[in-house]
Amino acid sequence: MEKNRLHELEQQALRVREHIIHMAGRGGCFIGAALSCSDIIVYLYNRFLNISQETLTDPDRDYLFLSKGHAVPALYGTLAELGWIEKERLNRHLDTRDHIYWHPNPAVPGVEFHSGSLGHLLSVALGVALDCKIKKRGNRVVVITGDGELNEGSIWEALLNAAAHGLDNLVVVVDRNRFQANKPTEELIPLEPLGKKFEAFGCRVRRGDGHSFAWMNRVFPELSFATGQPTVIIAETIRGKGLPSIEQRADRWFAEYSEVEVRQLMDELHSRENSEEE
Repeated sequence: MEKNRLHELEQQALRVREHIIHMAGRGGCFIGAALSCSDIIVYLYNRFLNISQETLTDPDRDYLFLSKGHAVPALYGTLAELGWIEKERLNRHLDTRDHIYWHPNPAVPGVEFHSGSLGHLLSVALGVALDCKIKKRGNRVVVITGDGELNEGSIWEALLNAAAHGLDNLVVVVDRNRFQANKPTEELIPLEPLGKKFEAFGCRVRRGDGHSFAWMNRVFPELSFATGQPTVIIAETIRGKGLPSIEQRADRWFAEYSEVEVRQLMDELHSRENSEEE
């Protein structure tokens, strides 16, 4: 039974990647970053977060904030697969008649807050988590950051405050694809030993494969890991996951493709899936 459920997540993540590829052909998008966090977003909405189409504004819902806002095609695609927005709306990516744009917009159902200026949304999530604590609510607050985003000082200030206030309802998921824009993180400003840095800031840390639904299914149900401490999940991912021709390529941070190239990428995506199943 559980194996079948995990397979369903894999299939939904595949469809989300299809949406991302199509959006990369409609004015372009930050395809590499979106593909690296697709599995994480699919898992969180399907198996972890207490939120549904009927409870989008319920004060007792869980919250997800996409701090690495340029990866929003993965979020849009997931919301479409969940039925929270019409799939046809994705065809209006970058169309001035809609709100489907390069960064999250709360005008889209399921998007909690604007993001785009990196390093800011963890502080917003911190405020929400603190408010939930003060009101003695059981909400969980999840924020997804990029690893390059960790160079922003506001990230570490927010973590200090989260630890000081004992926010064990706050979960930070780091999409560790090891790229910041068009350069590897460890060549620009090295982040390692990343886990120890988070621990030094008062967090409990887990690290593993951000593309493995089986791993996520073991880790997330254990939350929170410690009373009175925020949690950090370092999810090891691959930029451009699912498309070998662009995986781990610095020049595929942002890309716009022709209709022919989109069809080629779709073929590549499904070829990769078929080879993994065999």
